[in-house]
Amino acid sequence: MSLILLFIVTAQSFAEPLKTEFVQPTARATQTEIPSTVTDTPTPSSDTTASATSFTQADLSLLTGNIQRPNGLVWHDGKIYAACSGDWTVYQIDAATGNTAQYIYGVKNAHSMVAQTDGKNTNLWIPDFQSNNLVEITQGVVKNVATNLDGPWGITQFSDTQFLVTNLRGNDVVMVGEGDAKIIITELRSPTGIVVDDKFIYVANTGSARRAIEWFDAPTASTNSLPIDAEDKTVSHSLVTGLQNVTNIVMGSDGFLYFGYSLGTRGVVGRVDPATCRKNGGCSNDQIQIVVYSELAAPLSGVTLSPDMHLYIHSIFSPEIYWVDLKSTPVGK
Repeated sequence: MSLILLFIVTAQSFAEPLKTEFVQPTARATQTEIPSTVTDTPTPSSDTTASATSFTQADLSLLTGNIQRPNGLVWHDGKIYAACSGDWTVYQIDAATGNTAQYIYGVKNAHSMVAQTDGKNTNLWIPDFQSNNLVEITQGVVKNVATNLDGPWGITQFSDTQFLVTNLRGNDVVMVGEGDAKIIITELRSPTGIVVDDKFIYVANTGSARRAIEWFDAPTASTNSLPIDAEDKTVSHSLVTGLQNVTNIVMGSDGFLYFGYSLGTRGVVGRVDPATCRKNGGCSNDQIQIVVYSELAAPLSGVTLSPDMHLYIHSIFSPEIYWVDLKSTPVGK
């Protein structure tokens, strides 16, 4: 049975889910204005240069192991936010000490999230795979930003008010936030992780090793040719090929693209220079630098990076969250 089936396992609980306030939810894709501003590309510096040598399990430090079946992770402002399907709870974890506190209850099954601080408040945007909703959480207040999605898995911030969400079951990427939802990319293969920079969108296809990670031009206010057909043979969208079970992808502050995938039964983190891969028509699996060759069972569900290149990972549904400073020297090297 394919490991992809693990992604659609949902948590069971007899507890009542949290009550939410609906804010312009929609399942219908219509023509909406595309914001002209997207996330800036990280600027590499000597303070964020990662080791060129692979790390192993011996290099990983345990941050915490006392939360139930964490899936999605995100680093933000010295904290790790982890969505756990075991008890429908989002936890806040001190990224330095591992001290853990319950943040909010009611998110059933999330694999990724976006965190942002607005003044004194921390906002979380979380696609709930089991509920087919995108929720926004602000200081204990939960709002449904979009409903009736089709297996929402990955999320990335596109502008101040818009997000891109991958639908694993729907094989597409939709833009949600203010206004109606808009389909941006179609004909993907069980898309999971997604990230955007100032010009490009990167999407992981866990359902196709040949199309492991693909890239697309980020739409602007003047873009008319939407949605993008990912199977259009006249345009090459290949970024990385030959990888199994690619999950989360994240852009490092060093300008490299980091991603979790499976190598046999092990969970592995690799990286590529996206500019080089785009220029060359894609990178094959032997052109990837393995950053972490762990002994964690594949697939890796949580992968997140801090600006100072601390990497946090865990195996799907395993309670342990590990971290490593990518600027350090691997053991024995």
